[in-house]
Parts: sequence; structure tokens; C-alpha cells
Amino acid sequence: MNLYAELTAHLRRVNTLESVVELLGWDEQVMLPAGAAVKRAEQSAALAEVSHAAASQPEVGRWLTELETGPTLSEEERAVVAQARKDYDRATKLPAEFVREKAAQISAGYHAWAKARAANDFAGYAPVLEKNLELARREMAYLGWGDAPYDGMLDLFDPGLTAATVTRLFGELRAGLVPLARDITAAAARQPAVALGPWPVAAQEGFLREVTAKLGFDYQRGRIDVSLHPFCSGSGDDVRMTTRFKAEEPLDSLFSSIHETGHGLYEQGLKPEFRGTALGMNGGMAMHESQSRLWENQVARSRGFWRYFEPKLRASIPGNLTGVSSEDLYRAVNAVQPTSIRVDADEVTYNLHIILRFELESRLFAGSLKVADLPAAWNELAEQLIGLRPGSDREGVLQDVHWSGAAFGYFPSYTLGNMIAAQLWYHLQPLQPELEDDFARGDFSWLLSWLRTSVHHQGRRYSAVDLVRRITGEELSPRYLLRYLQERYGSLYGA
Repeated sequence: MNLYAELTAHLRRVNTLESVVELLGWDEQVMLPAGAAVKRAEQSAALAEVSHAAASQPEVGRWLTELETGPTLSEEERAVVAQARKDYDRATKLPAEFVREKAAQISAGYHAWAKARAANDFAGYAPVLEKNLELARREMAYLGWGDAPYDGMLDLFDPGLTAATVTRLFGELRAGLVPLARDITAAAARQPAVALGPWPVAAQEGFLREVTAKLGFDYQRGRIDVSLHPFCSGSGDDVRMTTRFKAEEPLDSLFSSIHETGHGLYEQGLKPEFRGTALGMNGGMAMHESQSRLWENQVARSRGFWRYFEPKLRASIPGNLTGVSSEDLYRAVNAVQPTSIRVDADEVTYNLHIILRFELESRLFAGSLKVADLPAAWNELAEQLIGLRPGSDREGVLQDVHWSGAAFGYFPSYTLGNMIAAQLWYHLQPLQPELEDDFARGDFSWLLSWLRTSVHHQGRRYSAVDLVRRITGEELSPRYLLRYLQERYGSLYGA
């Protein structure tokens, strides 16, 4: 076996171990008995240590050095070696005891967050958040980001991304979005609200499975379950999605499921022969979110989509939509009404929620904001950006799961993903002018095939920003997202 083959075989083994760690995390949020939390923290810590040991084996370093200085490699092989070097250097810089400590803390942090959220108890949760911040700073110091820890956190989720880049893009977006959201929100408020009525959970589940399968999700290689906070994990032949059901909010589970399906389609679309290497892994969370948001918003909120699915929806809840016209249903699907809850936010105001979180994270890592002062800072910024002050910490600083897992730097990927989705959307329109007619026939194959070739099969050979430039011929910009929001919602509500 040559060196490159040895390296890729080892990378596949490490990937297998990491997938088991991820599966434990899925089980923890979906199936774990309440009394097993401490045991799961021990299991997660032990397996994380095993995975880390495999990833940091000295032989890997020797293989990489020989490959970097020895035989001529193809462009694809160089991309694999470069990513493997980055992963290996990161693994060898983290002490095994720290890896174990972090894994145990993340497991414990999830349960602490769930308990605090239910009890509206930020004070009880604050020590966990303090510990997570301390772990994040310590990890960044190990990895050489001690002088710029937030840049390091961003790089974990989106290779090459910096706070300066996010600040510039978000600043441009905020300047256009705040007045646009104000105008559209005001116009939408003048329209009568559309009530769809309760929708039995069993009917919701059947409908969303039909929709997500039609979009292309392969249920022979994945499944969907229920969790407190919807998410998607796994890859390739084992993709796990979750959703949540609310009988009184009939569209909530549908759109959260379509969102997670976008993630699932990406993971199922990665080339299996390259599993564990740069050619078989996703391009970072901004690109990942672009896939989920494109399917959830550009596709599933389009008129073409509902021309196909409206009759099926009406059949699944007979009588509930009596008196609700097709236009009423379309406005309900694209309702605009500010809320304190990010995951319930409409498209127009959603990104203001992300700007809020980015600004607070930046201040936490800069040391200008203390954990104890987070609720007040959150509430003040929410009122400033969204026009609403949360009624409780459960509706404010405690609403998201991310910080319980020390996932600082993840939130910007949502809005960056929205920007990418809009830019890709306008780029592909001339390539398939009849795309919405495809949707109206229930045919989503052209779009999925285009995404497979343009995005999924590229793996991680390029950063998200570089891939956008290569696909569209332009730098990533918020102007396409602003254009999309104006064209869809401005026209719908006359703003």
C-alpha cells in the first residue's frame, strides 16, 4: 500500500470513530433516558479520547511530511493532504485530557441548558456558560489563536472565515435589512392574519415525510425523529434528522423538517468513495446552511412548490382549510411577523436574530461583555434590532442550544448561508428558466442534480467564499439576499 492509500485508509477509520461520537450525540437528544445523562457524559468523553488518539497518531505526521515533500500529487490529492495536515495539526495540539474534559462538559452542558430553559433559570445556567467560554478560549490558545480566539472559533465551523469578514458582510446587510424589514413588517401588519387551525401530529408527520422524500431525501439511508431542538447529524448512509411538532402551529414542523432535509441532502450527496477526506466532507457550516435555507426558503416558500403540494396539504387536513384561499395559504407560508424566537422567525427578520448573536459573541470573546450581563444585553439589542423585548430569558438568551455545546462562532453561518443561497439562486435561474414550473409538477431533480455537481461533489477543496466565487463568478455579497427579500416579500405585501 502506498503512502497516500495508507493515509486515506486511516482517515476513513478516524471518520468512522467520529461518526460514532456523533451518533451518541444524536441518541442523547432523541432517545436517552433522563437518568442516563451522567453515564452518557462518561461515554462521550471516553470515545472522544479514543477518536482523538487515532487522529493524532505520530505515523500520520510522518505520512503527511513525506507526501508534502515527496512524490508529485494530483490537485485532488493535494487538497486531501492539505486538509489532513490541518486536522492532524489541530489534533496534536490538543491534549487528550482536554479533549475528554470538553466532551464531558458538552454532554453535561446540553442537559443543564434543557433544565435551565424549562425553568427560565439563566442564573443557574450561567456557570455552565462561563465554563464553556473558558474551554473555548483554552482550546483556541492550544491551536494558536490565543490573540484572536473568536477568529479561531469561526475557522472551526467555516475554514478561513474571520470576524473582520463577517463584520463587513453583516454591516452591509444590516444597513439594507433594517429599513427593508421595517417597511415589509409594517405592510404585512396591514394584511389580515391567516389562521390555518390545528393540525394533528400524525397528519403533520405523514405530510412532511412525503414532502421531504419528494425533495430527494433517501429514507433508506436516513431517518427523522423528534427532539427539543431540530437538527441533522450523520453523513452518507446514516443521516439522522429531527423535528418537533406543535398541533396549533401547523407549518412549524414542516419547515423545520425541510430545513434539516437540506442538510441531509448535502450529506447524502457527498461522494462516498472519498469519505473522511477533503473530497468527501462538507465545505463548512455556511455552505451547509446555504443548502438547508435554499430548500426551506427559495424552494419551499415558492408559488410553484405550493401549486404542487397545496392539494396534498388540503387532503391531509380535510376541513381545516375551508375558507382559506390559495393566496391566503401562500401568505400564511410567507407570513411576516416579528418574534423573539429565532427558529420561529420569518425570512425577513430572521437575519436580525443572527446579527444579534454575532454581536454578543464578539463582545464575549473581546471581554467587553460578561456572562452575567448577557440577558440584559440580549434584551436591549433585541429591542433595537427586532423591535421586541423578550418576555423572559426562555424567550431570549436561553432559547438556543448552541452555546451549551460551546459552539461559539456557529451562528454567523446561518446568515452567511442565506447570502450564499440567494446568490446561488439568482445564478441558476438563467440555467433553468422553467425551474418553478418543475416545482409545480413536483419535480425537484434538476435543482438537486445541479447542487450535487456544483456544491456537494466539491467537498471541502474550497472554502465557502471561494466556492461561491467559482460558481457565480462574483464575490459573496448580501445584495442578492436583499434583492430576494424585496422581490418576494415586497411584492407580496406591497412594501
